[in-house]
Amino acid sequence: MPLTLDWLSASTRLACALVAGAAFGFDRSESGKAAGLRTTILVCLAACVAMLQVNALLPETGKQPNSFATLDLMRLPLGILTGMGFIGAGAVFRKDGLISGVTTAAMLWFVTVIGLCLGGGQYRLGGGASVVGLAVMWGLRMVEHKLERRKAAWLTIKHPSGSDCTRRLADELARIGCSVEPRGGERREEGTCESRYLVHWKEPFDVHRVAPSFEEIGRASGALSLQWSMTD
Repeated sequence: MPLTLDWLSASTRLACALVAGAAFGFDRSESGKAAGLRTTILVCLAACVAMLQVNALLPETGKQPNSFATLDLMRLPLGILTGMGFIGAGAVFRKDGLISGVTTAAMLWFVTVIGLCLGGGQYRLGGGASVVGLAVMWGLRMVEHKLERRKAAWLTIKHPSGSDCTRRLADELARIGCSVEPRGGERREEGTCESRYLVHWKEPFDVHRVAPSFEEIGRASGALSLQWSMTD
């Protein structure tokens, strides 16, 4: 980081941060994510401005360049990274065991680091990190879509006693590629039974088609009620 900061250098760093943030934001907007173009640009610019402020304050400390290690100016960018943890946490949400937004949260944190690099004048480091990050975001997307991972969910159904609901449910789940394992004995009460199963299947890690269909399958099989939750 240079000791003195001029307007040309500051403008160049801001422009680089704008381009880097826009590149990552385009990817998220194209994917329909909440943290899109404007969000990533603002995050990257905020980090860049924080480092510009640090750079601007360096010559005002009255100390020699070799004494920078004793200064507390780096608390500002470190605080920026800490604050990004809260924004990233807001991008991640979980419902019925289905987790989404993790990639967006990681991308926001990564863009913040790039903004700090560019704001500090490390153009090569910030530019190289941007290229690698974009290669990961764009290049590996097709690879991820082809990969499948094992998923599992607990399934609890309530059905009339003596009905073939459980058999029909198992057959329907097998038809869509699920394996069903009975877990625990049936609980009987007033003409109804409650059964619990552990269901396994495979699908792309960021695709959620099978689990949301459990309720519809349960109704078609004659279940009185059905509850499901993903396992970790």
